[in-house]
Amino acid sequence: MTDVVTRPGSDENTSENDTVDDQRVDDGASTTPGDAPTVPVEPIYEWAPAEPAPRKRRVGLWVGIGAGVIALGAAAASLVLIAPGTSVAGVQVGFMTPGAAADAVATSLAETTVVLTGEGGDAAVTGAELGATVDAEALTQTAFAEHPMWNVTAWFADPIDAPVHIDEIAAAEALAAAVPAMHTDPVDAEVTFDADSATYVVTPGMDGTGVDAASVGDSLATAFAAGESVAELDAVAAPVTPERQTSVADATAARLNAMLDEAGFYVGDERVVPIEAAELASWITLTPGERGTLEISVDQAAVQEVVDTLPEAVNREAVNNKVLVNLAGTTLGEEKAGTVGRELETTEGIAAGFSEQVANANGAYQLPVVETAYETAQVVRLLEVNLSSQMLYLKENDQVVDSWAISSGAGNTPTYTGRYTVHAHLTSQTMRGNERDANGDILLDADGEPVTYTTPNVKWVMYFNGDQAFHGVYWHSNWGTPMSHGCVGMPEWRAEQLYNWTAHGTDVWIHY
Repeated sequence: MTDVVTRPGSDENTSENDTVDDQRVDDGASTTPGDAPTVPVEPIYEWAPAEPAPRKRRVGLWVGIGAGVIALGAAAASLVLIAPGTSVAGVQVGFMTPGAAADAVATSLAETTVVLTGEGGDAAVTGAELGATVDAEALTQTAFAEHPMWNVTAWFADPIDAPVHIDEIAAAEALAAAVPAMHTDPVDAEVTFDADSATYVVTPGMDGTGVDAASVGDSLATAFAAGESVAELDAVAAPVTPERQTSVADATAARLNAMLDEAGFYVGDERVVPIEAAELASWITLTPGERGTLEISVDQAAVQEVVDTLPEAVNREAVNNKVLVNLAGTTLGEEKAGTVGRELETTEGIAAGFSEQVANANGAYQLPVVETAYETAQVVRLLEVNLSSQMLYLKENDQVVDSWAISSGAGNTPTYTGRYTVHAHLTSQTMRGNERDANGDILLDADGEPVTYTTPNVKWVMYFNGDQAFHGVYWHSNWGTPMSHGCVGMPEWRAEQLYNWTAHGTDVWIHY
């Protein structure tokens, strides 16, 4: 909408103070004396743009909003930033987030430089080259926890110490490269298998020389803590220990030798298939590991060749137990120990499992087997002598298992009938006794002294009735005919057989 501009003095849209271009307009009804009459002027109409309504000024409001935003931002920042004046090992971390502070601390340590002077000439190494590290993240998290920006009382606190760690291997390499004139290589201790002794033996390590890495590390740490970027140090030669020291090699050899002593494939406590030391050593390769250690690797294909032979060595049938008893039910002994039967379940995975154990210095491998229990059988043994036939019968559970001819007591010195048990075993002795007449009386010589006999070196003697015994005879071979002074004689080889077959307490039956 626009306003209409009319001639001044018109009835519409005019007032007594209306003007147009600061000139008054004559309406033709009046004149000014002395002037020519004016010509009436037609009203002039124009469209003019409406002026906008003036805006209200809110300067105070906008200023207030900006200050509030700034205040809120500062308050929010104070919740995530470290307080001013806070330092970690000489690195100012105030107004930083913990993450940015950690980066600043790590970068400062990496760039801190130690200048070496001395007999090897001047050189310089940085913290990064020395493998220097510090737990920057934990330290700056601690700095933020103890000195947050929002806590004004925590501003400008004491510096936070930052322990510096040096990588010994990286430091040694860096110092050797920086000052080669002061460096000689150390010699690592070695472990090798000695075929003559069938054991692992150690060749001791030897120290080298080089710049004292500890003093360099101390100098770096001191400069870093003080916030200095460069430190100067007079380089001093010091022994450089080998990466693999003799003590480590000794321990490794001891573990390997202990493994050699017990190596093999086991079923329970029984080492069914032993592995000779030289063979096991031929399967093993020793290679350098971390921090000067030695790692064991195993030729699994070679192990598999032995595993393939295991079924033949392991599998067996059960063997029943055989226990000797007499007629009274007394256990006399074990004729044969029972043996559990067993069968290897599978050979699959054994080579891999054994190789893994050996790699950990354990050579005793338990085999997976299925076992079959044995049975126990009781056997009653009996020595039966038939005086009529002059025969000895060996019986088990009333069954004859062997027999042969003997010579029993003759005439006036008979072998007495009855049931007895063997009560003594002698491998050899000299036998002595009195000669007797037809009535059984002791014979006397012309002087009235008893006539005696002596038989030396009588073998495989077993007494069953007083001084009557089974034994070997070497002075005659008239078997099947009574010939003795009451004993049961037989060939020596038969007497030995009987001696070994008869337990103490075995029953004896002498009859006609």
